[in-house]
Amino acid sequence: MTLTDTFTIRPATEADLETILSLLNQEHLDQVGEGNEVRNTWELAEVVGDLEANSRVVVTPEGKVIACGLFEEGTLHVRVNSAVSVAPAYQGLGIGTALAEWAEARAQELIPYAPEGARVVLLQEPLSSNTAAAELLKSRGYRWARTFTRMVVEMDGPPPAPIVPDGLTIRPFLGSQETRALVAAFQDAFSDHWGHINSDIEASYQWWCRSMEHDPGVDTSLWFIAAEGDEIAGMSLSCSKLPEDPDMGYIWLLGVRRPWRKKGLGLALLHATFSAFYTRGQHKVSLSVDAESLTNAKALYERGGMHSMREYDYYEKELRPGKELSRQTL
Repeated sequence: MTLTDTFTIRPATEADLETILSLLNQEHLDQVGEGNEVRNTWELAEVVGDLEANSRVVVTPEGKVIACGLFEEGTLHVRVNSAVSVAPAYQGLGIGTALAEWAEARAQELIPYAPEGARVVLLQEPLSSNTAAAELLKSRGYRWARTFTRMVVEMDGPPPAPIVPDGLTIRPFLGSQETRALVAAFQDAFSDHWGHINSDIEASYQWWCRSMEHDPGVDTSLWFIAAEGDEIAGMSLSCSKLPEDPDMGYIWLLGVRRPWRKKGLGLALLHATFSAFYTRGQHKVSLSVDAESLTNAKALYERGGMHSMREYDYYEKELRPGKELSRQTL
């Protein structure tokens, strides 16, 4: 019997998104006792984009969704991402392998859309503790590329007051009037992040506007800007909660642009963010960081009192050799 003799494999629909989110959360609960970082179905739909092309669900004869494969096309189609999740009761039946094969076939379809001569890779990001997933990926020609660390601070008292470098201020985000400048500053600050590729500013701006308007997880009252006059020097943007723990705040991104680094601004932004959460009664705050950050961000967060909770390993499979367009070194 083949997989399709028993199950139906089809593209996901919007009606499936809540079930897919639950499946992803349950997988994380089973492995680490906590939910997935994807917060809501709006965010999930934005990541996947074209559901017909970039998603697959596996359905039992009774109509129950028991596995999913998700695909993210990535900037310039040179670093594409996939994720596969199978409900525990249905593992070991070849479902994960079938979805991995689909993801690789989808990635191959996009190669012609990548810039000529550019290196193209397919990425997956299993938990470091998921040895079965790692072995499956290795057997399919993936190699380990990077480890990311989930870090957390649990505050038993007020955090230190931020020490802001001379000439700079940390203030709240000004709202829609500042969005375009924030997007440009973000691109600049994160151009030194491993794997980063600067995307079209206008497309990024439109995505940020959609997120601010429609994503229920966005809380711009937790967005802080470090500025020197009218110039944005850095930013700390947070979400008020995560599915795994409603009492835990999450720093979505924290970055400082090159001219203002090594002055203590990153630590000041971190402490300002901790203070905002503490005032709200949220004493746990987490974030994710490259364990070998090119800007040494992990050491900054450790100085701020954070420690590692768990790790995720990035595995990549080269689909086409060529010039590397993403940031790999400084």
